[in-house]
Amino acid sequence: METCYRHPNRETGVRCSNCERPICPDCMTTTPVGMRCPECARHGKTRVRTMRSMTDEPRLTYVLIGINVMAALGSLLGGGAGTTSSSLTDDGGLSQHFIAEGEYYRLITAGFLHAGLFHLLTNMLSLWILGTILEPALGSWRFGLVYFVSLLCGSFGALLMSPDSLTVGASGAIFGLLASAAIVAWNRGFNLMESGLGLWIGLNLLITFTVPNISIGGHVGGLVGGGLATLVLLELGERRRVPSFVPTALCAALGIAAVAGSIALA
Repeated sequence: METCYRHPNRETGVRCSNCERPICPDCMTTTPVGMRCPECARHGKTRVRTMRSMTDEPRLTYVLIGINVMAALGSLLGGGAGTTSSSLTDDGGLSQHFIAEGEYYRLITAGFLHAGLFHLLTNMLSLWILGTILEPALGSWRFGLVYFVSLLCGSFGALLMSPDSLTVGASGAIFGLLASAAIVAWNRGFNLMESGLGLWIGLNLLITFTVPNISIGGHVGGLVGGGLATLVLLELGERRRVPSFVPTALCAALGIAAVAGSIALA
C-alpha cells in the first residue's frame, strides 16, 4: 500500500484530488472537488483533470457499436423491424430453456440483439457516451474486459429474475459501464452528482423498476458485474500495484462464475 508523502510511516489509500499525491487522514482537506493535500488546499491550486485523453480513440467502442448495428440489420432482414421477434433474435435470444438445451452461446449473442430500432438507438447512444469516456481511461483491453464481464453478469441476472422470457439487448453491459464510469470518476476525485453520473444511474434504475417489460435482473446483474470488475482493476491494478495478470484473472473468473451460474440455473 502507498504511504503518505508527508508521513512515510502511515499507509493510505487516498490521494489528493488535484496533484494525486497519497495523503493520510491528518493531511486531508475536504473541498467541493474532493480531498486535497495541504499545499493544494492552501494555495488553491487546480489542475485541469479529465477522465480521458482527448487524443485517444475509443476504437473498441466503435467496433462494439458496429457489431450491434450489423446484428440489427440482420434482424431487420429476418423480419424483426420494430418487433420483439425475428429469426435472428429467436436464434440468439436468451432464456432458460435454450441454456438447458446446451445453447450457451446465447449468453453472449443476446447482448448484441435488440427488440426494435428504439431499443437499439438508446443502447448505442449510451454505449457511445460511456465508451468515449471509459475506453481511453481504462485502456481498450480493460474496457473490453469490463464490458464482457458486465454482459455475462447481466445474462446471469436475466436468467435469475426472468428465466422464461426471451431476453435481448446490450442493457446489461451498458449498466456495467455506468457502474464502471462511476467508480473511475470516484477514483479520480470527481463528485458523482456534480458530474451527472449519479443522477444518470438513479434515473436508469428508476426506469428499470417502474417500466414494464424491462429485464430487472439483466440491468442489476450488469451493474454489479461492471462495478466489481472495475473495482478489481483499479484497486488491485493501480492502488495495490499487484502484477497485472492478477486483476485480469480475477475479472475473468467473475465472468466465468456468471457463466457457471447461468448454466446451473438452467
